[in-house]
Amino acid sequence: MNSFLKITILQSAIVWQNSSQNLLNFTKIIEGIREETDIIVLPEMFTTGFSMEPQEIAESMDGETVQWMKKVAFQKKVAVAGSVIITENNKFYNRFLFVHPSGEIDIYNKRHLFSLAGEDKIYTSGCEKVIIDFKGWKICPQICYDLRFPVFSRNIEEYDVLLYVANWPKLRILAWDTLLKARSIENLCYTVGVNRIGEDANNLNYIGHSAVYNCLGEIKSNLNEETASVQIIELSKSHIIETRKNLNFLNDRDSFQIME
Repeated sequence: MNSFLKITILQSAIVWQNSSQNLLNFTKIIEGIREETDIIVLPEMFTTGFSMEPQEIAESMDGETVQWMKKVAFQKKVAVAGSVIITENNKFYNRFLFVHPSGEIDIYNKRHLFSLAGEDKIYTSGCEKVIIDFKGWKICPQICYDLRFPVFSRNIEEYDVLLYVANWPKLRILAWDTLLKARSIENLCYTVGVNRIGEDANNLNYIGHSAVYNCLGEIKSNLNEETASVQIIELSKSHIIETRKNLNFLNDRDSFQIME
């Protein structure tokens, strides 16, 4: 078990529906990372932007993006995470991929689809909550709109890190800031949110606000600038253990079962 976990946040603009250019851009950014890290986290739909046209741009699990993630993970000896539009069994998924240095992949399909943009009409919703085991840390991956639904993310597995990747627009950025902090406090865990910047083809503006909160809701990193940024944040296992020892709120959580 690692006592510390270093997470690298990549807050960047995304070229609309241009996978090859986005992979080239992220390659250059990642090649510039000199400090040691354990996980590199990219935003939601990091090769396309938040697109409702998967018929034109979806990839398979053997496609260019997954192969690129495996290559980066192997060469840098890190885990690489982010969400990608994936097609499988004639369905489309907004899929979180967590690629281990070994090439093993953990997947999570977005549970809460953003009906305001019609995501629920085009993509298939995931039905399974996923907990990733990495270097002795338990990580719960979530995608963007999932942030608004605390029941699904409730910490009943004693996970250490709640990890959100997003395309969360400026118009609703106050909700992003507030809910990330709330999730960390109520689940007594680190909460990491990685958001994009720039403008998409739908004229939505994104201003980042990627952030890391500790178990007490104290901010450890906050990228408010509307600029591309790379930041490495070290998480401490002892902070989690001590906080839960002294403030045992999780022992009093409600018992429930999510029904389909």
